[in-house]
Amino acid sequence: MEILAVRDLTFTYPKCSLPAVKNVSFSLERGEFAVLCGATGSGKSTLLRMLKRELTPVGKRSGDVFFCDTPLAELDDIKSASEIGFVMQNPEQQTVTDKVWHELAFGLENLGTPPDEIARRVAETASYFGIGEWYGRDVAELSGGQKQLLNLAAVLVMQPQLLILDEPTAQLDPIAAADFIATLKRLCQDFSVTIIIAEHRLEDVVPICDRLLVMENGAIIAAAPPAGVIADLKERRDILCSMPAAARLYAELNESGLCPLTVRDGRTFIEKNFGNTVCRLPKATYSHSEKTALEFKDVYFRYERNGRDILDGLSLKVYSGELFCILGGNGSGKTTALSAAAGLLKAYSGSIKVFGKKLKEYKNRSLYRECLAMLPQDVQTVFLKSTVRAELDECGADITALPYDISQLLDKHPYDLSGGEQQLVALAKVLASKPGLLLLDEPTKGLDAAAKLNIIKILRTLSEKGITVVTVTHDVEFAAAFADRCAMFFGGRIVGTGTPTEFFPGNSFYTTAVSRMTRGYYENAVTLEDAVGLCSLNGRKER
Repeated sequence: MEILAVRDLTFTYPKCSLPAVKNVSFSLERGEFAVLCGATGSGKSTLLRMLKRELTPVGKRSGDVFFCDTPLAELDDIKSASEIGFVMQNPEQQTVTDKVWHELAFGLENLGTPPDEIARRVAETASYFGIGEWYGRDVAELSGGQKQLLNLAAVLVMQPQLLILDEPTAQLDPIAAADFIATLKRLCQDFSVTIIIAEHRLEDVVPICDRLLVMENGAIIAAAPPAGVIADLKERRDILCSMPAAARLYAELNESGLCPLTVRDGRTFIEKNFGNTVCRLPKATYSHSEKTALEFKDVYFRYERNGRDILDGLSLKVYSGELFCILGGNGSGKTTALSAAAGLLKAYSGSIKVFGKKLKEYKNRSLYRECLAMLPQDVQTVFLKSTVRAELDECGADITALPYDISQLLDKHPYDLSGGEQQLVALAKVLASKPGLLLLDEPTKGLDAAAKLNIIKILRTLSEKGITVVTVTHDVEFAAAFADRCAMFFGGRIVGTGTPTEFFPGNSFYTTAVSRMTRGYYENAVTLEDAVGLCSLNGRKER
């Protein structure tokens, strides 16, 4: 049965000359799992919002969207609200109550569901999602992963037939993201819920989807099972770079036909076709400046006097010009540490130094004048003007000096940009202050793979100019590709530090797909380039 049908859909935002969605047509059957991917700003979020009547943006549109053979505009309010669910990228934007149990019940209450039925459906949903242990807690106390799982549960309690998700794992750590994707697959299998999800992190989601939709400049350029799509588009490096590691390796080695998608299939492909006489690449030596850019020494911090320590004896040294990356689970204290380094939070014990000088010794905001700058996780907090041009003019940013192009965004409102575009504009504002120490909290959130590669080039250029970059991220592939050193944050402190080739091969979960795919066969492969290099050095096995 056809659940969703989109026919010749075109949409243009007010005051824009080019459509954000252009002549899009596709359909989804009951129980189908579809992944929507494409470059930042390609129109994914706009398209998804047009599938949910209450979220459809204002602008000029043509074409039709049908839900169970009924045009969206003709659905009754209850059916539209309950049978088409939507999960947003930022869990904070979707939470409306203060308690977990009330968040679960809120949608049903608004539908006028009888109290006994609300109690029963909330109870079974909480049990299904494993929410029972934090059922009575305040929503504000939950980690990012817990909030996103709660948002999903609060939508599923209304028993939708169609579930739409817009980059739901963007703010989740690798373990929480994998668990979230596994939950979606289980929903699809257990209840025949039709799912369409927009994602940039495709490693876990592409192998389990039924159909891969690729969007470019507002149009759908491919819509088929993922292996076929990847094979057809393997010459498009800008698209291929976002695909699972096994598929990228297959393409880089100039294979033909259907490609492997999972880590297991990628491992089988390597063992079947390539030897391992050379099992490791030469280990690059790492040296750093003797000058310290950022130092934590026995730092303790808590948000409430009687609360637990979020920073619990944190000690850390980052050297001048270094690209330093901090990984760890949601709620482990990473963002708190970054905020403390920026002087936004005050530790109750221990010391924090920036370029050898204690934070309290920086007077009259001198810390923020060509010294330190921070890009927060929620980049919308840095926007104050009605256009990107006004934002950049206010801080004196010179877009011609940026190593990336945002000229096409100048006349748009910052809030009308995609999540990835907002990241690029916010980064331009931060770089305008010419910092010596740059703190970045999830800088790749909402960015496609090609844009991430561009960010890596930007950060390396900054490092070559002597700028120190400290990044908090959940994106292990990004960290492995750009960092000089990586650190694991757990329980309010650093529990392990090393170069990418030291750090990732020893990890089981906070590691790259290439590392998981090659370990035991090759020893220190972390990035796709490592795997390609080792396969090429060993050559093909004779058949």
